[in-house]
Amino acid sequence: MKTPFTHTLFGSTGGYAALALRVPVGLILAAHGAQKLFGWFGGYGLEGTGQWMASIGLAPGYLMALLAGSAEFFGGLALLLGLLTRPAALVSAATMLVAIFAVHIDNGLFMSNNGYEYALTLFAATLALAIQGAGRFALDNLLLARLSKPQSAPLQTID
Repeated sequence: MKTPFTHTLFGSTGGYAALALRVPVGLILAAHGAQKLFGWFGGYGLEGTGQWMASIGLAPGYLMALLAGSAEFFGGLALLLGLLTRPAALVSAATMLVAIFAVHIDNGLFMSNNGYEYALTLFAATLALAIQGAGRFALDNLLLARLSKPQSAPLQTID
């Protein structure tokens, strides 16, 4: 059944713009998460990422790498598909805030100095998706439509 919660969770005001934002951001996040989790695309995997995270004060490093990698990989896949977009976007936005303040803030804005501009861009994009939802062509729309269908009354038996 459709409730205000399900409408807030799955509904969207994003139209086609959210699709244009969701797909590349989801792809980028999933790829970065795959670097952390699996060592794909030149990444260091959980062990190497965990050691690095511990070295910058994010301890326990392995757990932090698992959390960040999972948020990026699974959140990115969810954004790509438009599935549970708002929760995936919120988790991704929180992950980017941690990256900004734990890793990049002391280096200034620009990426050329390992600054926070890239993480800030991903934060802004995921925050926008959390606010507006998945937009068109998203699995969230199918879930909302399914939940909006009237439920048939249960069969009653006569004893």
